[in-house]
Amino acid sequence: MQAVDIEALNQQIYADSAFIERLNAETAKVIVGQDRMIERLMIGLLSRGHVLLEGLPGLAKTLAISTLSKAVNAKFSRIQFTPDLLPADIIGTMIYNPSKNEFSVRQGPVFANFVLADEINRAPAKVQSALLEAMQERQVTIGNETFLLEEPFLVLATQNPIEQEGTYPLPEAQVDRFMLKVKITYPSKEDEREIIRRNMAVEKMGSNVEAVIQPEDILRARKSVRKVYMDEKIEQYILDIVFATRTPEEVGLSELRPLISYGGSPRASINLALAAKAYAFYNRRGYVIPEDVRSVCHDVMRHRLGLTFEAEAENIDQEDIINKILNTVEVP
Repeated sequence: MQAVDIEALNQQIYADSAFIERLNAETAKVIVGQDRMIERLMIGLLSRGHVLLEGLPGLAKTLAISTLSKAVNAKFSRIQFTPDLLPADIIGTMIYNPSKNEFSVRQGPVFANFVLADEINRAPAKVQSALLEAMQERQVTIGNETFLLEEPFLVLATQNPIEQEGTYPLPEAQVDRFMLKVKITYPSKEDEREIIRRNMAVEKMGSNVEAVIQPEDILRARKSVRKVYMDEKIEQYILDIVFATRTPEEVGLSELRPLISYGGSPRASINLALAAKAYAFYNRRGYVIPEDVRSVCHDVMRHRLGLTFEAEAENIDQEDIINKILNTVEVP
């Protein structure tokens, strides 16, 4: 690709991504100290991927996605996962109407643009698979009818990292359906001071979030994200990172071989490339640089690496392995 084409593409992407600043300004009315979470939600939204959030209660996970849905003027629904939940509680069911002597479809809460699946590991496998099927196929079958889910469709699932009693952990194959797994941490002291002040104010800030864009704008932005230029060297860099999780000895990391039970699948390579493009778009740039790949690598890869008992015995987690790979694989 010629330099002049990249310049033109860069200008086009800069113009197409102008709404990002408006969206950030609107969400900042409500969300304090969780810029990275909003950024990751936007990456998932722009690249048509779903997000799994892991964080303690009270870190504004629900508030973040509901605020984002208001700013995008999209439909939002929240599902609290519990052990007694049924698949019909999520996707909907057939209801008998005695006056008409017929069955009609009652759609469930999954029929929304932004779906918050709160504590997804609280529900049994059958319920989890009902949601994950809707995520993957982007359609729902109720009775004999099949309904396409309206785009944009983003599932944000949360799980609590400390309470594991009475939970049904997501199988690896199902976790792989999520494009990103994001770990949420506490806000800084300054951010938390601002949170206290906002919540103590007479007129609570952020109660009047305005719609600054429409769902159609997100669909157009997704097409622009695909146009972001990725050089062959960046593609090779992504492949080197993913293949290093499968055969670490080939990049001189033989010590990782006994620690990894399985590495990233081709879905990891696809999602890493897509997330890097979305990150470049989010930063209003028409081309991908190695730093984009490194920025999203942990979120794309951490739930796609299997650890052996030896790794757990040595207190080595996915973060440590990804860091070693990123520090070893040659940056283009």
